[in-house]
Amino acid sequence: MICIRRLLVILLACAVSCSPKARIEYTNPILHLDYSDPDVCRVGKDYYMTASSFNCFPGLPILHSRDLVHWEQIGAALLDYPCDGTDADFRTTVQHGNGVWAPAIRYYDGWFYIYVGDPDRGIFMVKAQKPEGPWEKPIWVVRQKGFIDPCPLWDKDGKAYLSHGLAGSRAGLKSVLFVAPMAADGTSLTGPSRIVYDGHKTQPTIEGTKFYRRGEYYYIFSPAGGVATGWQTVLRAKDPFGPYEEKIVMAWAPGTINGPHQGAWVDAPDGKDWFLHFQDKGAYGRIVHLQPLSWQADGWPLIGEDPNGDGVGQPVAGGSVISSGGEAGVEKSPYGIDWAWQYPSIPGPYWHMALPEGGVRLYSVEQKWPYRSLWDCPNLLSQKFPAESFTVKAKMIFCPNPQLKQRGETAGFVVMGNDYAGLRMTDTPEGPVLDYVTSIGASKGAGEDALTLCTLQYSSRPQPHQFESKNVPLVDYPDRQEATLYVKLEVAPRPVEGNVPDAVCHFSYSPDGNNWTAVPGEFIARPELWIGAKWGFFCNRFAPKNDAGCVDITDISIIASYD
Repeated sequence: MICIRRLLVILLACAVSCSPKARIEYTNPILHLDYSDPDVCRVGKDYYMTASSFNCFPGLPILHSRDLVHWEQIGAALLDYPCDGTDADFRTTVQHGNGVWAPAIRYYDGWFYIYVGDPDRGIFMVKAQKPEGPWEKPIWVVRQKGFIDPCPLWDKDGKAYLSHGLAGSRAGLKSVLFVAPMAADGTSLTGPSRIVYDGHKTQPTIEGTKFYRRGEYYYIFSPAGGVATGWQTVLRAKDPFGPYEEKIVMAWAPGTINGPHQGAWVDAPDGKDWFLHFQDKGAYGRIVHLQPLSWQADGWPLIGEDPNGDGVGQPVAGGSVISSGGEAGVEKSPYGIDWAWQYPSIPGPYWHMALPEGGVRLYSVEQKWPYRSLWDCPNLLSQKFPAESFTVKAKMIFCPNPQLKQRGETAGFVVMGNDYAGLRMTDTPEGPVLDYVTSIGASKGAGEDALTLCTLQYSSRPQPHQFESKNVPLVDYPDRQEATLYVKLEVAPRPVEGNVPDAVCHFSYSPDGNNWTAVPGEFIARPELWIGAKWGFFCNRFAPKNDAGCVDITDISIIASYD
């Protein structure tokens, strides 16, 4: 497992509430983190959230809150991914933009269920009796290319249904929504999916279904109009298969949050209703906002505020909620909270190990040819951008395998997106060379450019034990040397007229953690396909060998500012 200990905890925007019935003032976004397509359910006083994870693994993060404002990740639901042999390359290649899209989380009959779509493979379900796990292996509910954005509904009479959308990039059709009858145990459909709504005329690119029953109506909450500039639509009908009426219930107004998109309606114990949704913020990812929701006399919801009284809400900058008491969840995941591989399936068991003193050791992984860049590197271990402005520092101890010197074993620290940049150590016959590497257009097949910064110094790797018997050899890499490098990343926003701010990155390095040298210039982070930029670490080799070098990553600190 991965177990990386943070030395500094990211500061949240508001003070954490510990007393029951406390009123908490909040400012949007409540999570300046890339949790795309959030969905939420409430069980008693506890709220649970999941979100899209796309090609990152472990997938389907699970977050917990007692007040809808302060959230802590307590685990991940997707720790395995079915593969039937027809798509065997799924487990061997990076799948940028693929993987799992737009999940829905529900609690029914003592079980937590998550349904999620894979645009190339169909709809999966995972379930658990405790939100922190263990989650059972995924069940392949529907094998159909193009089916996405599923949401289950268990009705009052015990019947079950599944709503979903359609990915135009796979199916050749979009802007239509479906409902299918489902077995009560949620493992299969009992009839074909049926198109119940066509949004081409008034709700283009409608998607992201969330299916609910309230009173005599069935409601499907679905965003439309596209991610960056769209709006939130609600459909309703007195039968799960329609016919459905439509209404726009929240839209982007000048000076408010752009494209309020896809989210979850949830009711609070005090009787109030809320809606959580994401906003696309470029390299910072799809960050999470909280809006009040009110049910009108005509049975339609209104999300946000309605200053002009036209019945279409607009996002609020903030507000107040009532805490249900107690603290949010604690970090319980066995996999390493906040970290993910750039890989949609179970990582190699030999990629990493936890260090007893805290931190992680990454072993070099052989990269398959043709190798273009880190875009193709599955063993990149990364985290989301935590705020508009933040600083990351870490200590890296590079211990290459001397038998791989001719092929340049590498280790480094990088900001990854459609473009990427970072610091890379390469083992050479002359010593460990430190380069500043960039790939502008990595997502389109571009290779790397490298600026050599310096040649580092190796030192003998210290031995952990001294044995009394001279006949006992020292075995902890006795023939190897190591190089120590401290790395630093500073990220700050730069306003861009009419758009979300650029995320401007500056890298620095140091031999001792005190005397820093700045890398010349700046790097503008770019989002990846469907996800924000990430920062992380890698360790690679480019030749087969029966042993690997490694890099130890320790002393990680993250300082985030929410000003």
